[in-house]
Amino acid sequence: MVGVRQDGQSFGKRDAGDSAPDPKKLVAAALKRERARAGLSIGELARRAGIGKSTLSQLESGEGNPSVETLWALSTALGLQFSALLDTPTQPVEVIRFGQGPIIPAAAADYSATLLSTARPGTRRDLYLIKGEPGEPRVSAPHSRGIVEHVVISAGRARVGPVDEAVELGPGDYVTYAGDVEHVFAALVPGTVAVLISESG
Repeated sequence: MVGVRQDGQSFGKRDAGDSAPDPKKLVAAALKRERARAGLSIGELARRAGIGKSTLSQLESGEGNPSVETLWALSTALGLQFSALLDTPTQPVEVIRFGQGPIIPAAAADYSATLLSTARPGTRRDLYLIKGEPGEPRVSAPHSRGIVEHVVISAGRARVGPVDEAVELGPGDYVTYAGDVEHVFAALVPGTVAVLISESG
């Protein structure tokens, strides 16, 4: 149950500001669990994902710094939604304050993705908050077949979509495109923020 105390503070819900999850720990636990479930050795999973065995070992020990690119490669190799590597126990009501939650940076671009909501049983979508700065664009390799992405710009401006068909968007603008082709998110002004939904068919 969710209520409000006399001092105005709510109770009966989880606020991500109370104890923001550590992305390294979430990724380490999920990788061990999902690799074991798939019956793969560290070496085999690293080979399928196209990353170094030492990199995967560091991630599983909670010592590595996971990038968006590395986690996409691993989730694809494991046949999982990206969010499965950042999943946390669900709560009846969950609040994630701006700037909190498991934040995963890109390797080259000034870009980060915060997982806001994972696909629940019976659904096939994940929800992310994207923050980007002008400079090197975030170019994503094709995801699994059938992935569709939806993006709404909350603040700033960005060029978004398939690399050859990206469009410029401003606050309130929306675009949807196939995620199984190479696509780009290029922030055009400082402080660009967007909401991204990744949906699989």
